[in-house]
Order: sequence, then structure tokens, then C-alpha cells
Amino acid sequence: MLIDIHAHIWGGTIEENKSEIIKACELYNISKVYISGIRSHYPDKDEIDYLNYEVYKFIKEQPERIGGFCYVNPVHDNCMDVLRKGIEDYHMEGMKLWVATFCNDPRVFPLVEKCIDYNIPVLVHAFKKTVGQLEYETVGTHVADLASRYPEARLIMAHLGGNAYHGVKCIKKYKNVWVDFSGSIFRRDDLDYTVEQIGVERIVFGTDMVGSFLVNYGQVEEANLTPEEKEMIYYKNALKVLHG
Repeated sequence: MLIDIHAHIWGGTIEENKSEIIKACELYNISKVYISGIRSHYPDKDEIDYLNYEVYKFIKEQPERIGGFCYVNPVHDNCMDVLRKGIEDYHMEGMKLWVATFCNDPRVFPLVEKCIDYNIPVLVHAFKKTVGQLEYETVGTHVADLASRYPEARLIMAHLGGNAYHGVKCIKKYKNVWVDFSGSIFRRDDLDYTVEQIGVERIVFGTDMVGSFLVNYGQVEEANLTPEEKEMIYYKNALKVLHG
């Protein structure tokens, strides 16, 4: 079994992205892919509604293979309604935060509290960059602050925080934070380091598709892991994060 907890359909190329994801599921025997729709860094309300609806359609088309994370822009005054619709009407299983605000912005707090009520995880884009850091792009220190504020929340820090040697250290002591290593920026050494720091129990598999599934799969296969530990990363940890 294999669960990819972090993938996307992109506004403007949605049908092509859907085809690529289903093709990957068929080629590599992926059991389920959890997607969110994204496009611009600072989406307006119409864009958010459009993207979440496209995810909902994909779930309806492929219910056995596709799950969803509700994309929310905390700046919007209707963000709580967007989350409610995504979870209650569209049957999504988590909330996605990208780069419109830091994840520990006070406007995020009511959303996280509602996720706790719904018993769903929060997938947080986090990416520390040497150059090109976006104005409100979350890094590991922001995730750590949110985790400290809401120890009952289940948080997934995406991309190992963009730099494993910074991000993983920030969240090391917070047992309510899991990490994914999605994207093509890491080598197996980064995964070995993450296991050393926080244990295999807090790592979930994600790819950031659309893109190459095999890059992230290869990182697990090459890492210094037992077959049982690989199973934890491939699906067992995701089931715990998703269902508590």
C-alpha cells in the first residue's frame, strides 16, 4: 500500500494534471493521492472556490484513488465558510495552507481550531530559502509556534521545511507535527537525517505531484530503513495523521 499525502492540480492545467496523477497511480500502484488545487500565491475568493470545486470533481470521478485537502486563504472573511464547505459538503479530509499568510498568523487560529473540531490534519507549506523567500512564506519556526499553541492539532510540515537541517530541528520536540519530503529538492541523506532527528513515525510520504513520483519513491528505497520502516512512511503514518 502507498499513500501520497501531498499532490496538486494547478489552475490552468487541471485536466492534464488529473491525467498525469491517474497515470502515476496505475504505473506505480499508488493506493491513494491527496490533492489540493493551487495557482497564484495570493488567490482571491473566486480562485479559491474554483480550485476547491475542481478537487471535489476529481474526488467524485476517482473516489477510490483521490482524496482532498481544502485550500483556504486565511485573509478572506469567508475562509471559515470555505473550510466548512470543503469538509462537510465536498468530503475533503484536511486543510491546506500555502503562502498567503504565515501559518501562525492570528487569522489562521480559528481555522486550526475548527480543524481540531473536525479531527482533520493541516498541511502547511513551509520552505526556508536562501534567496527568493516570499513575503509570508512559512518556515519551521512558524510551524513550531503553531504546534506549541495548539498541541492537539495534527500538523504536516511540507518539504521538510525547505531545508531539513533548519526545519526539522525547529519542530523536533513537537510530537503533533509530522513532515513530508515532497518535491525533488532532497537526497536520501536528508531523509536519513530526518529519521535520526524525529524518528520514522513522524514522516509521511508525499511527492508534490504533478512531477516525478519516482524521485521521492527512490529517496525512501535508498534510505537506511528496514522494510517495516518503509511501510510506516509509505502509508501507516499517513493513516494515523488522517484519522487520528
